[in-house]
Amino acid sequence: MAVELCLLLLLLCGSTISEVQPLHKPPAAGVLDFGFVPAKTYDTSPYHEPGPIGVLFRIVRAFLYLVQPNSFPEDLLKQLTQQTFGSLQGDYQKVICQHAIYYEIGFIVSAALGLLFILLLPLVGLCFCMCRCCDNCGGEMHQRQKKNADCQRGCFATFLFVASLIISVGVLCAYAANQHLTSQVRGAKKLVNSNFKDLKIFLNDTPGQIDYLVGQYNTTKNKALSDLNNVGSLLGRRVQEQLAKDVRPALDAALTMAGAIRETKEALENVSVSVEVLQEGTDRLQGNLTEVKGQLSNTLNDSACSAAQATSTCNIIRNSLNQLNINANFSKLPGVSSQLAKVNEVLKTDLSSLVQKGYAAFNDTPDLVLNQTRHILSDIKNLLESVGSNISSFTKMLPLHKVLADFTLYLTQSEAYVQDYFPVVEQYDFYRWLGCLILCCMVILILVFYYLGLLCGTCGYDKNASPTTRGCISNTGGNFLMAGVGFSFLFSWILMVIVVVTFVTGGNVEKLVCEPFEDRTLFKVLDTPYLINRQWKSYLSGILFKNPNINLTFEEVYSDCKENKGIYTTLHLEHLFNINEFLNISMYTEDVLLKIEHINVNLSAIILLDETGKKNLLNFSSSGIDGINFAAYLAEINKSVTKVDLLSFANDLEARADQLPKGALENALKGHANSIRTIHSQQVVPLEQAMSTLNQSIRLLQRTSAELTGKVRNVISAVDSAQLIINNDASLVIVQETKKYMGTIIGYFEQYVEWVKESISMEVAACKPIANVIDTALDIFLCSYVTDSVNAFWFGLGGCSIFLIPAIICAVKLAKFYRRMDTEDVYDDMENGNNGYHKEHLYGIHNPVMTSSEEQW
Repeated sequence: MAVELCLLLLLLCGSTISEVQPLHKPPAAGVLDFGFVPAKTYDTSPYHEPGPIGVLFRIVRAFLYLVQPNSFPEDLLKQLTQQTFGSLQGDYQKVICQHAIYYEIGFIVSAALGLLFILLLPLVGLCFCMCRCCDNCGGEMHQRQKKNADCQRGCFATFLFVASLIISVGVLCAYAANQHLTSQVRGAKKLVNSNFKDLKIFLNDTPGQIDYLVGQYNTTKNKALSDLNNVGSLLGRRVQEQLAKDVRPALDAALTMAGAIRETKEALENVSVSVEVLQEGTDRLQGNLTEVKGQLSNTLNDSACSAAQATSTCNIIRNSLNQLNINANFSKLPGVSSQLAKVNEVLKTDLSSLVQKGYAAFNDTPDLVLNQTRHILSDIKNLLESVGSNISSFTKMLPLHKVLADFTLYLTQSEAYVQDYFPVVEQYDFYRWLGCLILCCMVILILVFYYLGLLCGTCGYDKNASPTTRGCISNTGGNFLMAGVGFSFLFSWILMVIVVVTFVTGGNVEKLVCEPFEDRTLFKVLDTPYLINRQWKSYLSGILFKNPNINLTFEEVYSDCKENKGIYTTLHLEHLFNINEFLNISMYTEDVLLKIEHINVNLSAIILLDETGKKNLLNFSSSGIDGINFAAYLAEINKSVTKVDLLSFANDLEARADQLPKGALENALKGHANSIRTIHSQQVVPLEQAMSTLNQSIRLLQRTSAELTGKVRNVISAVDSAQLIINNDASLVIVQETKKYMGTIIGYFEQYVEWVKESISMEVAACKPIANVIDTALDIFLCSYVTDSVNAFWFGLGGCSIFLIPAIICAVKLAKFYRRMDTEDVYDDMENGNNGYHKEHLYGIHNPVMTSSEEQW
């Protein structure tokens, strides 16, 4: 009844979770933090450390392995369980009996030897007593004197002492096992209370864990509602990013073209100004070079050049005067005023501003999406709220509190029952302890007689005294030994009866229950199909689910509980409660997707570039900059300003002047060289700068004009294509992105479901207390407490019983050397050739101290 109530409770607890198959993996679901399921720590420790006595337990187990080395008889137990032994056929019954005997042969032989001991030892003792009463078997108070008497006495005393020591060790082991069992039984109350406490924790915490799981739906719902409230920045941004793949390149191209128009205007203005500057500069430079060239010619006509030393130099200078001329002619270059005028006309329309308006309109996409999907998102929010309401209502429908109250009441009653009857258990254990103590005292009494006999006999023995004149102490020692022998015959068979019973019982419990429980073999037998119930394949699932075809094994349940897994996973409760409707959101997602399909967002209000902007681009393409004669410009630009580098010419002129004799001619030529340098710095350098500006502007215009019409048409085509996508395909893009967006929302719920499944598997209603109860009942109480102690007890007591036999023999033999005899042998010193001993019935001398009426053994 307790098991059924417990399982019912666990089933109802586990019924709050569903095995939900994930709909699909969300593309980019945020990770939700559900926290940790509240759980308490269980107090029961399913492990027992016996302490120093554990060495004795291991020795006993090793001895049992020698007696019974056969493996656990799985097949035999299965056959015996599945068949009624009385109804078996004769041959089959014999086979089973043979297997059972083969397995129990060690116990059978040992028990048979024990029974033989029980039967023979009292019989031998009776015969021994009767024999001694007839003055036989050492009963006659006469001792033959032999030469090796001292050696025999020492050997018998040694053997008896060793046997007594072994018996002492055995009785100590038996006493320790007896005390250990009593102490463990008394301490079992704490262990039982700990198990009850853990079961109460298990029951009391499970509803809170379920409430926590249900409550975490709000975390999921709040995250989903937060994303829905931010649909503009989330969904609208996704839609915008998809459309931006076509829109932004088109607008960027239009904005680039607007910049190109401005650059074209600046380049045309630079060309116009540069050409004007170059034309005026070259005219002025030409006049200055002509003037310098005339002055040089006049100087070279001076008479000083007629001198022999100056003639050659003057001629060289005179021949180089033709190099002082301009090289580039900019007066014939065509103007660009018409192109500049057309570009200025194009720039009257601010194309950049028009493009920026397109950017601004496109950036308003999130707001447009939000405004046009508001009513649908409101329906989706209501749908999510209904899921939470269904979860709460379903939880309230569970009769959890009633079942918890009933089972808690049953558990309380069970605990009270245990508490009430535990004193009875302790009382009966006291009786058992007292009985075992009496058995140990029997052995101790025998040992006391043996030790006193050895002590008195050894201390009181006088080797110079004759057998009839031995002292009182020695005689008392012999009497103690014979008393020990008498009590050995009286008690040994009783001890062996207890040993045989406890040996057969404890040994078989160890081999058939404890060992197979430890290696899980016992569970394999219990899990055998059709074993316990011939109609059920799985007995456990047949009890729990009324469906024996479900694969649920005792070993699996015990192992899962041992690992502290959840009861839902351990017992496969999904076969009993189908609660997919509880957390299965597929029905709701279908409604959500159906609503999404009806989304129709119109983004036609977004104008990327109006007709004015397009016309402006077309006017720019027809501005005529592609008709500029770039070859003529580049031909003049690539020329130098003058035919010769004026600085080089001036330096060369000054060097040749230095070759002339000092005088007016030299000074005049150096003055002309300085004039040439001045012309270069003041006129040639500015002209070169103007040529550089003209070169850059011309090349820019050349690049801009290259396929200008095609470029403009491509920009307009890209803008039109993007506009067409916005007008016609935006709804499809929005639906696609909305599905992905809702996939993210649904992904939150999938995370919740997966988290719930994981929590149920490992944390909710973790069934470690159930495994602890099993371990406490079998592994700790039955095996570690009772069986190990019982086995250790019979092992010690059995050793005592066995070694009583050699102790009896040695004690009987040794007592003859310690007790005072009635008669003794007479040694004749006068007889030669004789052994010196006479027959005691002819020459026996009466002991004046001992009388024939002395009590005989």
